[in-house]
Amino acid sequence: MSKGIVTRQPVYFISHGGGPWPWMPEQLKTVYAKLAQSLAALLPSLPQRPKAILMVSAHWEESQFTVQTTLKPDMIYDYGGFPEHTYHVHYSSDGSPVLAQRVTELLQVAKIEVRQNAQRGYDHGMFSPMQVINPTADIPVVQLSLKRGLDPQAHIELGRALAPLRDENVLIIGSGLSYHNLGMFNYLAAKPSQAFDEWLYTAVVEHKGEQRNQLLNAWEQAPAARMAHPREEHLLPLMVAAGAAEQEEAVRSYHETQFVGGVWVSNFAFGQHNLTAV
Repeated sequence: MSKGIVTRQPVYFISHGGGPWPWMPEQLKTVYAKLAQSLAALLPSLPQRPKAILMVSAHWEESQFTVQTTLKPDMIYDYGGFPEHTYHVHYSSDGSPVLAQRVTELLQVAKIEVRQNAQRGYDHGMFSPMQVINPTADIPVVQLSLKRGLDPQAHIELGRALAPLRDENVLIIGSGLSYHNLGMFNYLAAKPSQAFDEWLYTAVVEHKGEQRNQLLNAWEQAPAARMAHPREEHLLPLMVAAGAAEQEEAVRSYHETQFVGGVWVSNFAFGQHNLTAV
């Protein structure tokens, strides 16, 4: 590829895993080994190294879409019950006020209300997967919130408004979980997570455009939907990713059927990339 030529970046929906798992060696080698392998392959799969990353994390909700503007974000240790050292980990990437302003402009053009936050730090929905995706932390990362109410269509429209960033060498990542029921995260989740995961695969991979939008908007009608997501904040980053690649095909880029003893989980990639479908 010739230097200076910008190729449209793909879009990803990823699992960020539980808490600070990349800093827990035993978890990294066992429970999260397959997810870590998938996340580590993300940057090499791109058409070129992105100048910045826009991350929509399930762990940030505001009354209006809000973009992080600080250059040096602090860490938000939004988890509990983990070893003491995990409350001192640090992911040292810069933010990007320039990207934050560009996001603001794009949403304003789309008539989507947007706010800026100069104090917001990085939550674990960002720093845990990014520690594996890019451990050198040399790509600026900006977080963008979900909007309270968690309306699927609003988040699809958000993604649609952000799509021009892909042609500006910005990588868009939705960070959540395809299954998120903390009260049933064991072998008891096998059947409901399978039912929802199979529906999700069909909706995302076998459809695109308006058909995919309609299916995602009606996700609550999917088999075992509310067992998979008693509250849907971990699913909504997928809506943003789908909106940002509305007319493009998707593949499943990560898949397990025995995660933590029986949970079916999946990640998805939209657009042109070098990942292998699974």
